[in-house]
Amino acid sequence: MDADRSHRRYLLTLTLLFLLVWGGLAIAPLDRHDWLLENLLVLALAVALLLGHRHYLPSRSAATLIVLYLCIHQLGAHYTYAKVPYDVWWRALTGESLNQALDWERNQFDRLAHLSYGLLLAYPIREVLIRLGLRPGIWSLVLPVDIVLSTSAVYELIEWFGAETLDGGQGRTFLATQHDRWDPQKDMALAAAGAIVAMLCTALLSRRANRSARQAPP
Repeated sequence: MDADRSHRRYLLTLTLLFLLVWGGLAIAPLDRHDWLLENLLVLALAVALLLGHRHYLPSRSAATLIVLYLCIHQLGAHYTYAKVPYDVWWRALTGESLNQALDWERNQFDRLAHLSYGLLLAYPIREVLIRLGLRPGIWSLVLPVDIVLSTSAVYELIEWFGAETLDGGQGRTFLATQHDRWDPQKDMALAAAGAIVAMLCTALLSRRANRSARQAPP
């Protein structure tokens, strides 16, 4: 009972911290219309967690990863993904341009967000699948990568549909391709790469934990 109470307290603390971040970044976003569109993802996830909380409460690790991803997403929603001033922040910190140092010609924050989608959410997805009855094993490592890749493709289709239905300026802001014709493919590839890294790390940690359990004295 104490462990369950402590776990729920941790989840509540994470939720409150995220609400503070969300509230701060909701103040005077660069493009309020784009901010509202981007926050549909947060609303959908919040509704899903609330409706399913009696059947699934994320572990501390999964909840922390989810909140980290949502904070990255909120930063992109506040500035719009194509205009997050990370290079200005880096220059203020180091006196040098990160974009120039890495020979980047575009704002790369959206790439970070798509990589983070796979890297940070693959583990929570695996946890949900196991709670639903999937046995830990090879498929519990493969299916999260498949789900990340397929949902990334669906999101790219939603972006394309939104860009087609919105006014020209709003559509380009929401789409955020920055004149890169291969932007959707690169975004999906980065999400899949992040998920693969996450599942490889999960497999290594699980193997180490199982080995330690077998070696522990009875």
